[in-house]
Amino acid sequence: MEEKLKKKIEIEEEIEPTNTQSSKEETKKSKESERRSTKNKLQAKDEEIAKLKADVSHWKNEYFKAFADTQNLRKGLEKDFKEAFKYRTEGFIHELFPILDAFYYALQNEANSPELKNYLVGFQYVYQNLLAILEKEGVKEIAPKAGDEFDFKTMHAVEIKKGEEDNKIVQLLLKGYFLKDRLIRPANVIVSKIKVDEEEVQEETPENTNLEKGIKGDA
Repeated sequence: MEEKLKKKIEIEEEIEPTNTQSSKEETKKSKESERRSTKNKLQAKDEEIAKLKADVSHWKNEYFKAFADTQNLRKGLEKDFKEAFKYRTEGFIHELFPILDAFYYALQNEANSPELKNYLVGFQYVYQNLLAILEKEGVKEIAPKAGDEFDFKTMHAVEIKKGEEDNKIVQLLLKGYFLKDRLIRPANVIVSKIKVDEEEVQEETPENTNLEKGIKGDA
């Protein structure tokens, strides 16, 4: 009996180390698996965070781009509105050109009779009042006098006549006008030139001549 008990104890002693070793290996494997799982989870989180950061950066850029476009559009609309408001009377003033020209031509006549003189006084009064109203709207006349220097930026040479000097105003035919800082009609004038070619005597238009070249030719 004692011998059997002894053998049983010996067997248990042999089995116990084996079980302990197996338990240690399982624990090690479990920890390793847990570490890998944690590492994978962290890696997945890092990737998710990186993606979220990229998305945030993308939409942030899109926001600033949209904001800039909106600001540019707003500024453009404000500029267009200001321009439209600033020059809102231009079309109406163009409609008045024939009336202004008629008054101007009428007032060039000499009063040969008291009746005509009275008419011209009335015309002058109406004309000056009309110009005063237009001036309040920002309209400014371009009315060069005989002998003034020709300015190709604000004048149109309708005709060239031989004279003692180049580029001098011989006669004003039609007044020009500015609306604020915009030229809405150049003054039509006759200009002098020391040497006049036959072709240059013809009426000048943008189609057949360069305005500045036609007037500033060789002496």
